Amino acid sequence: MKMKKIAALLLASCLSVGFAACGTTTEETTVDETEITQTAAPAETAASETAKENTALSGKVTVYMPSPAGLADKLAAAFTEKTGVEVEQFQGTTGEILARLETEQANPVADVVILASWSDGLSMKEDGQIMSYVPENADKANWIDEDSMLFGTSASAVGVIYNTTIYPELSADWADLASADYADDIAIPDPEKSGACKDFLAGFVTGVDNGEEIMQSWADNGLTVPGANAAALEAVTTGEKGILIAGVDYNAYSSMAKGEPISIYYPSTGTVVNPRPAMIMNTAPNVDNAKAFIDFLYSEEAQQMVADAYLLPGRNDVQCENRTNLAEIPQLPTDWDAMIPVATDTAAKLNEICQ
Repeated sequence: MKMKKIAALLLASCLSVGFAACGTTTEETTVDETEITQTAAPAETAASETAKENTALSGKVTVYMPSPAGLADKLAAAFTEKTGVEVEQFQGTTGEILARLETEQANPVADVVILASWSDGLSMKEDGQIMSYVPENADKANWIDEDSMLFGTSASAVGVIYNTTIYPELSADWADLASADYADDIAIPDPEKSGACKDFLAGFVTGVDNGEEIMQSWADNGLTVPGANAAALEAVTTGEKGILIAGVDYNAYSSMAKGEPISIYYPSTGTVVNPRPAMIMNTAPNVDNAKAFIDFLYSEEAQQMVADAYLLPGRNDVQCENRTNLAEIPQLPTDWDAMIPVATDTAAKLNEICQ
């Protein structure tokens, strides 16, 4: 009898606790479901971030990356120090990187590809070459495509770069550079080698009513194509040419810091700000390491390296102290959907009319 009484008391106690618990749950869920959703999300994110931190990475990641070379080396070294993953690099122009990818189609090597041309990145997306991923700090990103496949972890803009010993001051708009005052003294990077120049021309002919006519007027005024970005800039720093049309801005700022007699401005009509897409290849041999590398590119540490290299950071909370910031650059209305179909043909046409 004594044992039966104890059992009964225990049962009553359990039922009491159970009812109390149920009453509490019902009350919390009917108070504010939105509040519960909002408080659950950070915990879920924190758990996800902890899982990423606790995932042991090893081996290597192969990254194809355009200039500047100094930035590529610093990013690689910092990533290896942070994760222990070795970075194997191929550095070249956008054209060289795309050509290498084509030759490696049968035996893919690259895990992450970074280009200096957003339109070329979109073309790779259309061809089904890259995968989707939501990186850390994506909420702070300036440029990510709607399918989370292209990550603009840095950007550049093109402007007019001029030799200050030849032109102490210059502010001519794009069309004005066809003036006889600048005859045979203007150059442009080869748009079939420079992704930034190619995207600018595509944005120029689609965003300016008489863009193609202006491009032809440059050719008629003696426009020359000395080579890719570095060669084109050298033609101006040496005084061989006085003006570089569509010169990549980070190269100009870097040369100015070294004491070269040049300056840069962005014409009032506007220019094209070109995000440099970082992408994870669908054929990546080291997918986890590739995702970790994209995460790293959006880290505050990496973004500061980007800013120090005179590029525009890919995060909206990181600003430059050594160059013009994004908000201060006049921009053309850029329609990438309209630009992609004409980009390659426009680049080829520019070279043709300048021969």
